[in-house]
Amino acid sequence: MNRPRGLSARLRLTLSYAGFLCLAGILVLATIWVSLLRHLPGVPTEPPGATALPLNRYFVLHALAPATAATLAFLLGFGLLGGWVLASRMLAPLTRITQAARTAGQGSLSHRIRMPGRQDEFRELADAFDAMLEKLQAHVAEQQRFAANASHELRTPLAISHAMLDVARRDPSLDRDELIERLNTANRRAIDLTEALLLLSRGERGHFTRESVDLSLTAEEAAEALLPLAERRGVTLDVGGCPARTSGSAELLLRMVTNLVQNAIVHNLPGGGTVSVDTATGDACVVLRVSNTGRPLAPETLPTLLEPFQRGSERVRTDEHAGAGLGLAIVNSIVRAHHGTLELVSSPAGGLMVTVRLPAAPRAPEPARAPAGAG
Repeated sequence: MNRPRGLSARLRLTLSYAGFLCLAGILVLATIWVSLLRHLPGVPTEPPGATALPLNRYFVLHALAPATAATLAFLLGFGLLGGWVLASRMLAPLTRITQAARTAGQGSLSHRIRMPGRQDEFRELADAFDAMLEKLQAHVAEQQRFAANASHELRTPLAISHAMLDVARRDPSLDRDELIERLNTANRRAIDLTEALLLLSRGERGHFTRESVDLSLTAEEAAEALLPLAERRGVTLDVGGCPARTSGSAELLLRMVTNLVQNAIVHNLPGGGTVSVDTATGDACVVLRVSNTGRPLAPETLPTLLEPFQRGSERVRTDEHAGAGLGLAIVNSIVRAHHGTLELVSSPAGGLMVTVRLPAAPRAPEPARAPAGAG
């Protein structure tokens, strides 16, 4: 913003200190004068050409006036000098914070203030600014990794398609049906990845129409759609729980539950595994739990599973159903957009339990009862 330049904070503090010191000096000197003039005894004689004041008071006024003026001048100069020095020392931390802000504005997010000394208002501001820079740097680094991984994932099916078309151009005898099928698979993978990226972006923005959604019915719908996949993998799918109504996007919440159930089916035991889906109501919230059997997961890998394109060291993609590593990232984005929480807990025996907590939908007001005897 283009604003007219005013006095600096240092100069305003200096003038404030000097003005306050001069005002205090004036009050002190005025008190002394009043006391002297009230308590000095009067003498009836008057010097030639003097006013009607008593002699002692006349002497006090003419003798102390120059000293009083000199004292006020000294207080003003001392206040200006001392105020400038004090203001400089007091505003030194603010200067460091300003320099750090300008450095960050130029794109350097690694700079930290790290203000020394005991805790006060300026150091609280510096610590808050350092924490903000740290989160911003981590967010930018995450976005850079996301862009790099997204580019890599999108380039893979395009490179496969380009290679197959190049081979088909050089070898006219290549089976066209097989080529079309492989191209369709690569194209479908690119489309699915693009749709997943768009859904992730939509969840991050949080722009959607809210409506009342029962997570228990959503879980049944997702389980019914994924039942053939579970049967092919020999996974038992168990869905239960009580009605759990929340407020949000029915489409996004269905994708959230679908991703969790599909993830639990895919990353499971080779045969004889189980997936349990349960809904419940809590204090002002609804709870969705999806747990499965599977390989043991190291606790330190759990936070990385929520990042885009991260699958963990033990979570290996075995077929097209494992996706591109965006499943839990999309779930996390949808949960945040609905002001909920997401918790991952690994079982020592193997497998993962995912707990989603969302705000409960407000209850509809009960209809007013008719008075007794009305009809």
